[in-house]
Amino acid sequence: MVVDAVNKDRLVGIVDDEQDITELFRDALSTINGITIFTFTDPILALEHITINNEKYMLVISDLRMPGLNGIELLKKLKKMNTFVRTMLMTGFEINDRIFQELTKKEIINGFLQKPISLHNLQEDVNYQLHTYELQKQEALIKT
Repeated sequence: MVVDAVNKDRLVGIVDDEQDITELFRDALSTINGITIFTFTDPILALEHITINNEKYMLVISDLRMPGLNGIELLKKLKKMNTFVRTMLMTGFEINDRIFQELTKKEIINGFLQKPISLHNLQEDVNYQLHTYELQKQEALIKT
Protein backbone atom coordinates (compact mmCIF):
# COMPACT_ATOMS: atom_id res chain seq x y z
CA MET A 1 0.00 0.00 0.00
CA VAL A 2 1.35 3.39 -1.00
CA VAL A 3 0.08 6.72 0.31
CA ASP A 4 0.38 10.24 -1.04
CA ALA A 5 -0.47 12.49 1.92
CA VAL A 6 -2.37 15.52 0.69
CA ASN A 7 -5.78 15.58 2.34
CA LYS A 8 -6.78 13.05 4.98
CA ASP A 9 -10.49 13.53 4.37
CA ARG A 10 -10.64 13.16 0.57
CA LEU A 11 -9.42 9.69 -0.31
CA VAL A 12 -9.12 7.91 -3.65
CA GLY A 13 -8.29 4.22 -3.87
CA ILE A 14 -6.73 2.37 -6.79
CA VAL A 15 -6.95 -1.43 -6.63
CA ASP A 16 -5.19 -3.61 -9.18
CA ASP A 17 -3.12 -6.75 -8.69
CA GLU A 18 -0.52 -5.30 -11.06
CA GLN A 19 1.65 -2.87 -9.12
CA ASP A 20 2.81 -1.03 -12.24
CA ILE A 21 -0.82 -0.11 -13.02
CA THR A 22 -1.42 1.25 -9.51
CA GLU A 23 1.78 3.29 -9.71
CA LEU A 24 0.95 4.63 -13.17
CA PHE A 25 -2.54 5.67 -12.08
CA ARG A 26 -1.23 7.19 -8.83
CA ASP A 27 1.31 9.26 -10.74
CA ALA A 28 -1.28 10.36 -13.32
CA LEU A 29 -3.77 11.38 -10.64
CA SER A 30 -1.27 13.07 -8.33
CA THR A 31 -1.83 16.29 -10.29
CA ILE A 32 -5.38 16.51 -8.90
CA ASN A 33 -5.32 18.84 -5.91
CA GLY A 34 -6.96 18.04 -2.61
CA ILE A 35 -6.96 14.24 -2.64
CA THR A 36 -4.93 11.51 -1.00
CA ILE A 37 -4.35 8.47 -3.18
CA PHE A 38 -4.02 4.98 -1.73
CA THR A 39 -2.90 2.12 -3.96
CA PHE A 40 -3.48 -1.56 -3.30
CA THR A 41 -2.38 -4.72 -5.09
CA ASP A 42 -4.44 -6.90 -2.73
CA PRO A 43 -8.21 -6.37 -2.86
CA ILE A 44 -8.69 -7.82 0.65
CA LEU A 45 -6.29 -5.26 2.13
CA ALA A 46 -8.03 -2.56 0.10
CA LEU A 47 -11.39 -3.61 1.54
CA GLU A 48 -10.01 -3.55 5.08
CA HIS A 49 -8.51 -0.07 4.66
CA ILE A 50 -11.58 1.34 2.96
CA THR A 51 -13.82 -0.15 5.66
CA ILE A 52 -11.82 1.62 8.37
CA ASN A 53 -11.81 4.92 6.44
CA ASN A 54 -15.22 4.44 4.85
CA GLU A 55 -16.62 7.97 5.11
CA LYS A 56 -13.45 9.57 3.75
CA TYR A 57 -13.36 7.69 0.45
CA MET A 58 -14.66 9.65 -2.52
CA LEU A 59 -13.68 7.25 -5.29
CA VAL A 60 -12.39 3.71 -5.71
CA ILE A 61 -11.06 2.45 -9.04
CA SER A 62 -10.81 -1.34 -9.18
CA ASP A 63 -9.59 -3.87 -11.70
CA LEU A 64 -12.16 -6.52 -12.60
CA ARG A 65 -10.03 -9.66 -12.35
CA MET A 66 -7.97 -10.06 -9.20
CA PRO A 67 -7.14 -13.04 -6.99
CA GLY A 68 -9.05 -13.33 -3.73
CA LEU A 69 -11.84 -10.85 -4.50
CA ASN A 70 -12.88 -9.66 -7.93
CA GLY A 71 -13.56 -6.01 -8.66
CA ILE A 72 -17.33 -6.35 -8.93
CA GLU A 73 -17.59 -8.00 -5.51
CA LEU A 74 -15.25 -5.40 -4.00
CA LEU A 75 -17.29 -2.50 -5.38
CA LYS A 76 -20.57 -4.08 -4.24
CA LYS A 77 -19.23 -4.31 -0.69
CA LEU A 78 -18.05 -0.70 -0.79
CA LYS A 79 -21.41 0.60 -2.03
CA LYS A 80 -23.19 -1.26 0.80
CA MET A 81 -20.99 0.58 3.30
CA ASN A 82 -21.16 4.01 1.68
CA THR A 83 -23.65 4.83 -1.06
CA PHE A 84 -21.86 8.11 -1.80
CA VAL A 85 -18.52 6.57 -2.76
CA ARG A 86 -17.98 6.72 -6.52
CA THR A 87 -16.76 3.51 -8.13
CA MET A 88 -15.03 2.76 -11.41
CA LEU A 89 -14.34 -0.69 -12.79
CA MET A 90 -11.47 -1.31 -15.19
CA THR A 91 -10.48 -4.29 -17.27
CA GLY A 92 -8.41 -5.31 -20.23
CA PHE A 93 -10.98 -8.00 -21.05
CA GLU A 94 -14.34 -7.82 -22.74
CA ILE A 95 -17.20 -7.42 -20.29
CA ASN A 96 -20.77 -8.49 -20.96
CA ASP A 97 -22.73 -5.29 -21.74
CA ARG A 98 -25.82 -6.62 -19.97
CA ILE A 99 -23.89 -7.20 -16.74
CA PHE A 100 -22.25 -3.78 -16.96
CA GLN A 101 -25.60 -2.06 -17.61
CA GLU A 102 -27.19 -3.89 -14.67
CA LEU A 103 -24.36 -2.86 -12.33
CA THR A 104 -24.57 0.71 -13.58
CA LYS A 105 -28.35 0.79 -13.18
CA LYS A 106 -28.01 -0.47 -9.60
CA GLU A 107 -25.35 2.26 -9.10
CA ILE A 108 -22.72 -0.28 -8.05
CA ILE A 109 -20.47 1.00 -10.83
CA ASN A 110 -20.35 4.70 -11.70
CA GLY A 111 -17.78 4.44 -14.48
CA PHE A 112 -15.90 1.98 -16.64
CA LEU A 113 -12.31 2.07 -17.92
CA GLN A 114 -11.15 -0.18 -20.74
CA LYS A 115 -7.43 -0.99 -20.66
CA PRO A 116 -5.24 0.33 -22.15
CA ILE A 117 -6.39 3.67 -20.79
CA SER A 118 -5.33 7.10 -21.96
CA LEU A 119 -3.97 8.93 -18.90
CA HIS A 120 -5.68 12.11 -20.08
CA ASN A 121 -9.02 10.28 -20.21
CA LEU A 122 -8.31 8.79 -16.78
CA GLN A 123 -7.77 12.24 -15.30
CA GLU A 124 -10.95 13.57 -16.93
CA ASP A 125 -13.01 10.60 -15.73
CA VAL A 126 -11.67 10.88 -12.19
CA ASN A 127 -12.31 14.64 -12.08
CA TYR A 128 -15.88 13.99 -13.24
CA GLN A 129 -16.40 11.34 -10.53
CA LEU A 130 -14.98 13.60 -7.81
CA HIS A 131 -17.18 16.48 -8.94
CA THR A 132 -20.25 14.20 -8.95
CA TYR A 133 -19.37 12.99 -5.45
CA GLU A 134 -19.23 16.58 -4.20
CA LEU A 135 -22.59 17.40 -5.79
CA GLN A 136 -24.23 14.34 -4.23
CA LYS A 137 -22.86 15.17 -0.79
CA GLN A 138 -24.10 18.78 -1.09
CA GLU A 139 -27.55 17.55 -2.18
CA ALA A 140 -27.71 15.23 0.82
CA LEU A 141 -26.78 18.08 3.18
CA ILE A 142 -29.48 20.29 1.72
CA LYS A 143 -32.11 17.56 2.18
CA THR A 144 -31.28 17.10 5.87
